[in-house]
Amino acid sequence: MALHVDITKEHPQFTLKVSFSAENQPLGILGASGSGKSMTLRCIAGLDTPSRGLIALNNRVLFDSEKGINLPARERNMGFLFQNYALFPHMTVLQNICFGLNGIAKAEQFRKAKEKIKMARLEGLEDRYPDQLSGGQQQRVALARALVLEPAALLLDEPFSALDNHLRNQMEKELMEVLAEYKGTTLFVTHNLEESYRVCRNLIILDQGTKIACGGKDEIFKKPPTYTAAQLTGCKNLSRARAVSPDTVAALDWNCTLKVAQSMPEHLTHIGIRAHHLTFVKDSDLLNTIPCWIAQTNESPHHISLYLSLNSPPKNSHSYHLQVEVYKEKWELIKDCPFPWHVYLNPERLFLTGRQ
Repeated sequence: MALHVDITKEHPQFTLKVSFSAENQPLGILGASGSGKSMTLRCIAGLDTPSRGLIALNNRVLFDSEKGINLPARERNMGFLFQNYALFPHMTVLQNICFGLNGIAKAEQFRKAKEKIKMARLEGLEDRYPDQLSGGQQQRVALARALVLEPAALLLDEPFSALDNHLRNQMEKELMEVLAEYKGTTLFVTHNLEESYRVCRNLIILDQGTKIACGGKDEIFKKPPTYTAAQLTGCKNLSRARAVSPDTVAALDWNCTLKVAQSMPEHLTHIGIRAHHLTFVKDSDLLNTIPCWIAQTNESPHHISLYLSLNSPPKNSHSYHLQVEVYKEKWELIKDCPFPWHVYLNPERLFLTGRQ
């Protein structure tokens, strides 16, 4: 199974220009609101028409602007799970799931629907209407309806956005179990980077309609290629940078010079390190170790975020250079230690970005 996309679509706010290939591993499309994620899915599904380009699924051309090919959505053999699920309110669960099966015998419709009802754990809810279901049940109905057609591609547009955290985690686990058995191509649109990391092996990052990163999730998170890609993958610590030597960088916003392990990009712009990759050490002579003071702290259920001023005490709570995340157990061990502390920026954990 393989989906190939190379399209351009003019939009009042930006021009969507995206190209990629996806096979049987879920591909995540990550980006901020308005970056072109949903538009990309709608073009692939046949709900919107690209200005130009090519879309092919399993060597079958779905759209080709040069040849004048533009198959309607119903002929593209795709399942689409919308952000709001788009269930028909006047239809029961069973009727919603059977909706796309017109043209085959009723007995076969019923058999296929029952199979997906069991898969989605909807037994006993067949005669209920959407407004009688919970958000998680509605999502499972929508997923069953998408899969009952045995589509060659499954398009998921922010499928968990309407759910609370507990239900989101539960449904994410269930979806991953379904996708493990699904043999087609899956595209998963989200703005939640942790969600995309858990569900997908490969990622595309969009910014204002432009693909700014594409590849394996581990590599993109380890070495985001641009400043924007680093931001969108959740990096809290980014500084303007200038090369001093082939393995040394001046971090201009952090007011320090650091050794790096990564090769210098051709057009270096920034250096970064993720908040959970910073560590505190006792050896002040260790490479890339800088004295620091805490400017402020911020508590979450499991972590403490520490905002550090480097090389000198902070002038105020907003005067800091780096953000560090530590587990609360670690915080209890270090919080009463006298200042200055010493923070270590591992050369292997530092990454460099450049202009596109």
